[in-house]
Amino acid sequence: MTQNPVDPAAITHEMAARIRAWRVDEDLSWRSVARAATGLWGSGWGSNQIYGRALCVAAAKKLGEDPDREPWN
Repeated sequence: MTQNPVDPAAITHEMAARIRAWRVDEDLSWRSVARAATGLWGSGWGSNQIYGRALCVAAAKKLGEDPDREPWN
């Protein structure tokens, strides 16, 4: 099993809202979410889709939503 590339505790409510906007409102792929997050907040993950999915999961949970249901997927 691989380690989660995102520490959920590090995701603020504002970050979660931004990630949700990218994924839900702008319909970005996980890879594109990772690229946008890396550009805005910096990370060594670049456009890695595993990183993008982990960001979306952490953001959805922070916002009290299910990352595997609409509107996230």
